[in-house]
Amino acid sequence: MRSTFLPLAVALAIVPAAALAQPTPAWPVKPLRVVVPFPPGSATDAATRVVTVRLSEVLGQQMVIDNRSGASGNIGADIVARAAPDGYTTLVGTTSTHAVAVGLNEKLSYDPVKDFAPVTLLGSSPYLVVVHPSVPATSMKELAAHARARPGQVNYASAGNASLAHLGTELFAAMAGVKMNHVPYKSSALSVLDLVAGRIDLLFGTPAPVLPHLRAGKLRALASTSAKRVSFVPELPTVAEAGYPGYELNLWFGLFAPAATPKAVLDRLSAGTLKVLAQPDTREGLALQGVEPAPTTPAEFAAIIRREIERWRKASHLVQRAH
Repeated sequence: MRSTFLPLAVALAIVPAAALAQPTPAWPVKPLRVVVPFPPGSATDAATRVVTVRLSEVLGQQMVIDNRSGASGNIGADIVARAAPDGYTTLVGTTSTHAVAVGLNEKLSYDPVKDFAPVTLLGSSPYLVVVHPSVPATSMKELAAHARARPGQVNYASAGNASLAHLGTELFAAMAGVKMNHVPYKSSALSVLDLVAGRIDLLFGTPAPVLPHLRAGKLRALASTSAKRVSFVPELPTVAEAGYPGYELNLWFGLFAPAATPKAVLDRLSAGTLKVLAQPDTREGLALQGVEPAPTTPAEFAAIIRREIERWRKASHLVQRAH
């Protein structure tokens, strides 16, 4: 009687083919966690919510914002660097977490290049140099003169030690040859409140929290930190135009997944995010936050990160020499 069993070699050859023929599990099949390494109400948080509320519709799953602030964003970044690479935990990283931090901290708990898979750059925002009305300065040169006459007495705020605003303000101070006193806060929103109250003198602040106070006359803007004048305050010169050529400071933020996240998941996440960033209502929502959309491919975003790391490493050395 003829055996109905296949020879062992034939059976083993068929099994892998059958396994390969199985469909890839659907993704996503449950809510996604998006770690924002800054507090609710911060510029990064507000812009992220504009994107994720629409991205959840595209992906068919809720996107839950998880604010993990502290250490200028490094705590939240470290959480995602150690998360399972399954696409269900992502990070909205910024210039601070993925460029400035590595230049200032040789013992950083995560590697901004090796520990993450870039998905896309989401957008960028300049800072506005704003002062309390009691500060006798209407230009960057006048601000520098005021600080020079009072070394270490002009108090400026930032969203924390080693944050982009911290390094950016110190970079200006180094270029202007002045010494100012740094007052770190947990978020830019908190620092704006103290600036309005006159408890600090100066802030390089993101547009969203400072614009209402500028329009109400409670603060005075001296310049923007962008390479070109910004559309929402076109009368405001850039810091470079105001006497400090070459100065530029922009807060960019982008979507990251943990390294080793499957390419199929990254592709789906990237395609969905790019679709959302192309929608007019998304662009309008970001514009209200002072953010210009800047979608990229993962490869383009990775190249930007490498350039930014090198740029801010050089800037940090300049600041350290000035001190």
